[in-house]
Amino acid sequence: HGRAVPGIDVRLDKILPMGGGLGGGSSDAATALMAANHLWQCGFSDAELMEIGLPLGADIPFFLYGETAFVEGIGEAMQPVEGPDCWYVVIEPGVSVPTPAIFTAPDLTRDTKAVRIADFPEAHKLSAYGKNDLQAVAARLFPAVGEAIEWLGRYGAARMTGSGACVFCALPGEAEADQVLRQVPGSCKSWKAKSLVRHPMKKLLQNSML
Repeated sequence: HGRAVPGIDVRLDKILPMGGGLGGGSSDAATALMAANHLWQCGFSDAELMEIGLPLGADIPFFLYGETAFVEGIGEAMQPVEGPDCWYVVIEPGVSVPTPAIFTAPDLTRDTKAVRIADFPEAHKLSAYGKNDLQAVAARLFPAVGEAIEWLGRYGAARMTGSGACVFCALPGEAEADQVLRQVPGSCKSWKAKSLVRHPMKKLLQNSML
């Protein structure tokens, strides 16, 4: 906008594992963009921030959108969907899965029928909906991923996040999630997380402007 703005010092306390497929880097970038937009009073709309974020990473617009969404294109076209009210158990199986290794694997299938927004089920069924075409490839190249899916699958519809390596499963409540966490093999790191309706940063910024 043609005016000088002060710089920002960013401190990042990294908790999510590298190469876990959880979108941690994209989430950090989106949060930084939202914070800068607020601190510098740029006045960019969500749509404008998403346009800025897309060249930086295909997942960044989703985090800027800040709601559970059906995403199309290269990550820029979104429609809101109602997500399940649940808790998640997330397991890191002790390996880092490089994304290029998955997408260049010769046995990666690319013939899965495209999903339409009209195909989406009710929110309470969403946690078990869909298919990750990258999962079988990652489990073959990195057996620890397959073992984690098999173990967590005892408690629900376990699947891999993104291109891996983390594995997650939806549970109906925090008590059930805690029960699973107590049994996770010692070779794996694990977390629990509550499903969110809205990005907490959006709520924080909204409250700060009241």
